[in-house]
Amino acid sequence: MTISPISKYALNNYRMASYLLFAIGLINLRYQTGKDGVLVNSAAVFIPGFIALSLTFIKGAHGFLAKREVMVALGVIGGVLVAWAITN
Repeated sequence: MTISPISKYALNNYRMASYLLFAIGLINLRYQTGKDGVLVNSAAVFIPGFIALSLTFIKGAHGFLAKREVMVALGVIGGVLVAWAITN
């Protein structure tokens, strides 16, 4: 058994944040039906969520996700995307 370079709590935080982005993107898609560019706006939120969620299940990406600068960058990007999706 190999030891993962990322804690299970940090990995869980990544997964919950990814689920948040994915869900907000899909909810945004549903509630803005009929507006121009709704698919592009919603895809800008749920695609990064899907990618981040996929990365958490790839063992090789755990070392990348464990880096402090990556955690900060993804936290800022995620926060901006959530704020944009809510205000959009």
